[in-house]
Amino acid sequence: MSEPYDVDLFVIGGGSGGVRAARIAASYGARVRLAEEYRVGGTCVIRGCVPKKLMVYAGRFAEEFEDAAGFGWEVGAPRFDWSVLKSRRDAEVARLEGLYDANLRRSGVEIVPQRAVIDGPHAVRLADGTRVSARVILVATGATPVHQPVVPGAELAITSNEVFELEEQPKRILVVGGGYIAVEFAGVFANLGSRTTLVHRGDKLLRGFDEDVRDALDAAYAHRMDLRLGRHLTRLERGEGGILAHLDDGGAIEVDQVLVATGRRPNTAGLGLDTVGIAVDPAGAIPVDVFSKTSVPSIYAVGDVTNRANLTPIAIREGHAFADTVFGDKPTSVDHGLIPTAVFSTPEIGVVGHDEDSAWKAFGEIDVYKASFRPMKATLSGREERTLMKIVVERAGNRVVGVHVVGHDAGEIIQAAGIAVTMGATKADFDRTVAVHPTASEELVTMKVPSAPRRPA
Repeated sequence: MSEPYDVDLFVIGGGSGGVRAARIAASYGARVRLAEEYRVGGTCVIRGCVPKKLMVYAGRFAEEFEDAAGFGWEVGAPRFDWSVLKSRRDAEVARLEGLYDANLRRSGVEIVPQRAVIDGPHAVRLADGTRVSARVILVATGATPVHQPVVPGAELAITSNEVFELEEQPKRILVVGGGYIAVEFAGVFANLGSRTTLVHRGDKLLRGFDEDVRDALDAAYAHRMDLRLGRHLTRLERGEGGILAHLDDGGAIEVDQVLVATGRRPNTAGLGLDTVGIAVDPAGAIPVDVFSKTSVPSIYAVGDVTNRANLTPIAIREGHAFADTVFGDKPTSVDHGLIPTAVFSTPEIGVVGHDEDSAWKAFGEIDVYKASFRPMKATLSGREERTLMKIVVERAGNRVVGVHVVGHDAGEIIQAAGIAVTMGATKADFDRTVAVHPTASEELVTMKVPSAPRRPA
């Protein structure tokens, strides 16, 4: 007797969310097919978190060489070779792509290296015209960079996709934007020695982060690069010496590359969603319920394409929860309310929970504990830098509802702090934790006197 469908699950998109969903569904015995039109691994592995973090590491060596002298080391003039970094970075990305591919096949997932679009509630159509029926369809196509706003000459700029394809390091680069991606790449190029200008139309970087964190990053970046806040790009044009970028204040900057990192949009265009009556929201995202189900019962969506919390670990959680729910008979939803995250700027940023302003709105009376200090390493290196540690506490229950760190290894620190905050730790729990000395993170358990919080207007 033939099966009613060609497969139990068809996954459109081979990024973090889609891959996890496919593997877990297959482990439950589902017949799974996955279509990926570019490279298995998705944005994070191929042209996002992983290659970007490798570039962050590369840029930070410049300071390590400089700081070494303060500790008695004699280091010759360092020389950076972009081609070596690109070659080794690309090789590591290819290695990881191979692992993703191998793990999928080992799990019993069939990989289709083509574009797939929805062709009915239980069907997809491949680029070669093949129609595949599926009991369940999962859309996990992620998001893509967009130019916002579109200005004359926008075609001269690159996005965070093309930045990894640069064969030569730009001596002069203009980065446009004020979010994660713009901040991180501006830091990378400045650290690698490119003359870097960061232009953002807002009055501070990283909208949505705690104000003290934003102030600390603004101060650090104003020292590291040409930071222009409250400005925006009006047009680009090709000049004799490079690209001429015009700003709204009438000024112009000549650079070798312009990187526009002003936003990403869910990858839903041309997916066939309209053929089954799924309407995307104004941002282009697919609306889903707590179990990632769309308005069509047989079609689900996870990851950035839903625009819930656009982070790789969340896409993985959502993909796993989907497979548990649909194929493991274990209904599972993902809590998007408390997510530790890091920004790999220099200085690095790690946060979990509420910032000071949102805590006021959520809990009323709060206490804020804050320490800003020169890290121990800087005392001998002579580097002018500051570390910020901040704890936000709900006064009524003494519960820690937010932790914010700016400084070395902030991402590593916030992962551990995130466990405590997720468990509902109180400030008293932090206080009775023995400090690890001498470390920067010991400040999180030694701050005893609240700072004067900023009351909302």
